[in-house]
Amino acid sequence: MKTPSGFRGIFRDDIAARAVYSEAAGIGRIIPQAVAVPEDADDIVALIQWARAESIPITIRGSGSSMAGGAIGPGVILDVSRMSAIGDVDVQSRRITVGPGAIRENVNSAALKKGLRFPVDPSSGKFCTIGGMVSTNASGARTLRFGSTRKWVMALDCIFADGSRARIVRGEPPPGKIPALARFLMAARPQIVQAKSKIASSHEKVRKDSSGYGLKPYVESDDLIDLLVGSEGTLAVIVGVELALAEVAGATSGVLGAFASLDDAVIAAGRARELGAVACELLDRTFLDVARGGDSASIEELPPETEAALIAELEGESDEAARSAGEKLAEEFRAAHATYVSVALSHIEQNEIWELRHAASPILSRLDPNLRSMQFIEDGAVPPEKLGDYVKGVRAALNSRGVRGVIFGHAGDAHVHVKPLIDVSNPSWREKVEGLLEDVVTLTRKLSGTLSGEHGDGRLRAPLLAEVWPAEAMKLFRLIKSAFDPDGILNPGVKLPLGSQRPIEDVKYDPSLPVLPADAKRALDEVSDRRAYGESRLSLLEGR
Repeated sequence: MKTPSGFRGIFRDDIAARAVYSEAAGIGRIIPQAVAVPEDADDIVALIQWARAESIPITIRGSGSSMAGGAIGPGVILDVSRMSAIGDVDVQSRRITVGPGAIRENVNSAALKKGLRFPVDPSSGKFCTIGGMVSTNASGARTLRFGSTRKWVMALDCIFADGSRARIVRGEPPPGKIPALARFLMAARPQIVQAKSKIASSHEKVRKDSSGYGLKPYVESDDLIDLLVGSEGTLAVIVGVELALAEVAGATSGVLGAFASLDDAVIAAGRARELGAVACELLDRTFLDVARGGDSASIEELPPETEAALIAELEGESDEAARSAGEKLAEEFRAAHATYVSVALSHIEQNEIWELRHAASPILSRLDPNLRSMQFIEDGAVPPEKLGDYVKGVRAALNSRGVRGVIFGHAGDAHVHVKPLIDVSNPSWREKVEGLLEDVVTLTRKLSGTLSGEHGDGRLRAPLLAEVWPAEAMKLFRLIKSAFDPDGILNPGVKLPLGSQRPIEDVKYDPSLPVLPADAKRALDEVSDRRAYGESRLSLLEGR
C-alpha cells in the first residue's frame, strides 16, 4: 500500500507493524492493512481525504489501553499518540489545552504544579490518553464525586470524515460551513429533540453510561460537545482538547469496611454517596478470596466471613475536616452492620487501604498459564439500588458456566468490573465465553442497566446495543452516524455493528490463531507484562 499523498508521518504496511497494532488491552485481535502515525493535524486531514477516496476504514487509536476493541480494526490504524503536547495551565480560567495523545498522568502533573488537578482518574491513568478518555467518556474511582470526562471537556478540535476541521466550544453554536454539522442539524437534531422524553427514560437511573451516543446529555444541554464525547472516534477525529480543572483537595481520609452481607454493603455504599464521598469501591468475596494470597496488610484485618468490602475516600478543606468526614462515614458503615471498620488518616494508612484494591491482579497473572483473564463482561452499571442483585446475578452466571471470576468495581456508582478466568486449553472455552456474555447481557437488561459504564462499546458491545437500548434510540444512533460519517470510514463496527458482526470474534488468547511474527509478539508481550501502553508500539519492534 502506497503512502497517501501529502502524508508526512510514518506509514507502514509490513507485517510486523501491522501485527503489533492488531491487539489492544481487550481480548480482540484484528490485523490491519496498514499503520499511520501522523506528524500533526494536517497529516490527519490528508489521511482521511485519501481514505474516503479509497473507501478504506480508519481506526483511531491512542495508547491502545482500550478494553472493548475500539482501538483495533481491519483498515488503517491512525495512531495519534505522538500528538501529545500539553499547553500551559490557565490558572484564572482553570483550563488546559492538550493533544489527543497526552497521557492523563502527565496532564494532571502539569495541573498539580499550579495547585489544580484533572479529577477524572481511571485506573489506567498512567498510560491512557486524553483523546481516548474523551472518546469513551472515561471515568474512574472518583467519578462518584467529580463525574465522568464529559463534564470536564470545554472544547474539541475535530477533523470530520470529509477532512473538514472545526473547533467545537461548549456553550457556543456549532460552527458553520462544516457539512457534517449541517447534515446533523438538519436531519438528526430535530428527531432527537422530538424524542426527548423517550431519551430521558432510557437507562434513567444509571449513574454512569458510556454506551451508545450521548443522547441524554445532548438533549439536556443542546451542546454538541456532549454528543461528541463518548462517540469513540466514529463521528470525528479529535486533534485537540480543552479541559476544565478543579482545585486540589486540602486533605483526605479513607475508610475501609467489611460486611458479612452484600446487601449491607450496598446500603453502606449509598450512605457514602449521600455523605459526598469522593470514591467508594467494592471488593466482592470473589476478589477477596484471590487477594488473600497476596501481600496486602489490609486483607488480613478483614473477617474471614466477609462477603464484600468497601473502600471509601473523603475530602476536606483541612485535616480536621477530612478526619471528621471519615469518622462520620465510619459510623454510617457500622450502622449498616459492618463487621470491621478502619479509618485511615495519614497518607501511608490511606495507601495501604488502596493497595488492597490492586491486590488481586498480580496473583491472577501467576495462576495456571491456561487461565486467561478475559474482560468481556467487565463494564456493566445498574441503578444503585440494584447493585446487590447485579453482583449476585454475575456470581450465579459464573457458577452456572463453571467459570471462576473476580468481581470488583465502583460501588457508589453501582458500576462493576468482572474478570472471568477462562481455560483456553478446554475445547469448550468459546462456548463458555459466549454463554456467559449472553447471561450477563440478559441480567443487565432485566435490571435496566447499561453494558458500559466507562470503557465504551467498541467492537465487543456494538452488536449487543439493541439488547439494552430501545428501538427508538438505535434508530437515532444510526441517524447520527450517517449524518457525521455517510461513507462509514471512521471506526466502522464500533458503536454500531457491521452486517453479521459478532461480539466475540478473534480472541488474542485463542491457541488456534496463527502465530504473530516473533518481533511483534515480543513487543505485545512487553506491553502486557509491563503495562507499557504509553510506549510507541513501533519503537518496541526490533529495528523499529
